[in-house]
This record gives sequence, structure tokens and C-alpha cells, in this order.
Amino acid sequence: MKRQIISSINHNLNSAVTLLQTIKSDVYCDTSIGPYYSSIGSHIRHTLDFFYCVINGLDSNNIDLTARKRDERIATDRQVAVNCIYELQQTLCSYVDVNTDYLLHVTDNMGKGKITVDYTLESILAHANSHATHHYAIIGYILHQLNVGIAIEGFGYNPTSPVNKREGI
Repeated sequence: MKRQIISSINHNLNSAVTLLQTIKSDVYCDTSIGPYYSSIGSHIRHTLDFFYCVINGLDSNNIDLTARKRDERIATDRQVAVNCIYELQQTLCSYVDVNTDYLLHVTDNMGKGKITVDYTLESILAHANSHATHHYAIIGYILHQLNVGIAIEGFGYNPTSPVNKREGI
């Protein structure tokens, strides 16, 4: 199962690489779209932060999703983001044969303070992948509002969406 999850994540991350290699830097950094005025770059950075929290907390068995680094270079430089994605993909692939027969302690803020719950490695990685897809959908809205037409099949759509509604951006 872990191999399939990591393969799915890498497929999802490859879509982000395709996007980053297609759009221009001014589109990547544009913060003109309301109501949140966030850039595509900030959503990519946020998505990668989630994965980095998982990676950084594995050795201590203390994954803190609120301890994001928020590296602004990822949010403002497409090539830095692409390089981070490639590095992340290599790291994830190294987990395929790692023993995961234990629970991981994952901390997040659910809106009323921090709470720690137990996950398996597979479940937190699946959560991170769904989180990325959610932000890809927001990126799709930003691109639409900026009148930037890019076709990346399935980008921003949950795979369970009906196929006739899952065109991508």
C-alpha cells in the first residue's frame, strides 16, 4: 500500500512541476485575486510545507503540522519550488521499504488549539496528498481568474470526482 500511496503523491507532485514549468513568474507570484489575495506560489509553498512537516517529524515521532518553515523562496521562485519537489519525491521514494508498523504522533491546530492524534505513515501521507489536491483546486481558481488557460489533466480534482467533471485546468 505504501508504494501505491507514494506513487500517487509523486504523480500529483509531477502535475505541480508541469504547472510551474508552464506558467510565468509573474503569474506564479500574483496576489491580486480575492478574497484571500494569495499567490499560486504561496499555495505550492504551503503544500510542500505540509510534506516537510511529515518528513522532519518522522525521526522523533513528533510530526507537528503547525511547525511549517514558510520558506518564501518557494513561494516566489518557481525553480526553487521545482527543485524542492524533486528532492521531496526522492525522500518519499526512500520510505517505500521502511518499517511503518507503528503509530506516528501528529500535532495540528484544529481551530481550538493544538491536538495530537495518531496516524500511520500511510495515513499521514494520504492526508498530505489530499491536502495538496485541495490547494491545486484553489490554484485552478486563481488561474481562471487570471485568464491563464493551462491544461493539466485532473489537476485540482479529487480522483473520485466524476470523470465528466474532472477536466483539469
